[in-house]
Amino acid sequence: MNKKTSKVRFLALSAVIAALYAVLTYAAAAMNLAFGAVQFRFSEALTVLPAFTPAAIPGLAVGCLISNLASPLGVVDWVFGTLATLLAGIFSYLVRNIRWKEIPVLAPLPPVIFNALIVGFEVACLADNGTFAFGNLSLAGFIAGAVSVGIGELIVCYVLGVPLMMALRRTKISELMLA
Repeated sequence: MNKKTSKVRFLALSAVIAALYAVLTYAAAAMNLAFGAVQFRFSEALTVLPAFTPAAIPGLAVGCLISNLASPLGVVDWVFGTLATLLAGIFSYLVRNIRWKEIPVLAPLPPVIFNALIVGFEVACLADNGTFAFGNLSLAGFIAGAVSVGIGELIVCYVLGVPLMMALRRTKISELMLA
C-alpha cells in the first residue's frame, strides 16, 4: 500500500468510526442515556478501538463532537466532552500493548478515567437550572458527578467494549484495521 492510499484508508476508517460513534450516541440520546449526570452511551464501547488502530483517535473525537452538538450543555460539552474523548483515545492507544490472552485489557480504562474526571467536572459546574458556571463547583458535586459518569462509563467500556475487542480479535477484523 502506497503512502497516498494509506492516508486515504486512515481518513476513511476515521470517518466510519466517527459516524458510528455519532449514530450510537444519538440512539442512546433517544432513550435519555447520552447526556447528563447518568450516561450510558453505547458509543463509548468504541473507545477501545484505538487499541487496534490510531485512526480511531480522531474518529472518536470527531464523532463525540458531532454527538455533542445535540448536548443541552452546548459549547461546554463540545469542548470538554470532546477533549475527554480525545485524551481517552490517545491513552487507550498508548496502553494497547498491555494484554491478557491477546486482549488489550487496559484499553477501556482511559475512557473511564478521563470521562469521570472531565465530564464529572462539567456536571459539577451545572446549576439546578442547567446553566454552567465555575461558581457552581463543589467538591461534593464533583465527586458525585465523577462517580456517576465513571460508573456508567465503566459499565459500557467493559461490558460492551471488552466483548467488542474479543469479537474483533476472533473475527480478524482487527487485522484489517491495521492493514
